[in-house]
Amino acid sequence: MRKLLLIAAVALLGTLGLSACNNNGQSGAPAAQAQATKPADANDIKGWQAYLSQIVEANMGDITNTPYVYFVPESTDPAGNATIGRVQSQINDVVAATVLPGNMVAAGGPSSATTAELLENAFKQASPGSFKGVVVLFIGDQADEAAVKAAVEPSGATFKFAKM
Repeated sequence: MRKLLLIAAVALLGTLGLSACNNNGQSGAPAAQAQATKPADANDIKGWQAYLSQIVEANMGDITNTPYVYFVPESTDPAGNATIGRVQSQINDVVAATVLPGNMVAAGGPSSATTAELLENAFKQASPGSFKGVVVLFIGDQADEAAVKAAVEPSGATFKFAKM
């Protein structure tokens, strides 16, 4: 039994050692990831998730916590209105409960105007200064940026905008 444990331990250490040494000829350079593009189809949920995720990651800055990310569907989708209601409720709940400093709240989707409206509605209920140290990322069109920024600023959050 001892020999079996010793052999298993040596095999495990050898495997770990070899995997640490195997760099496939790369000199510590990270592998390049393919960039997701903005989906043409508003119903391509996986495409939107990939696209929005890379925008959120690019805007994380010093944020080390997992961000609160919301996908806002297009309102013309037959099931979209019910889904938009759920997303609005979720964002309202997060804003009402406040978020601890060092976190990020991000929202985006096919319709910048709908996303902007949801964020504006949610931040109407935020207490002044309640989001100090929190980053709010609006992913949308520049035409909607000023209204969202005006709604978020009283909360004390750091407002960030990412153009789709």
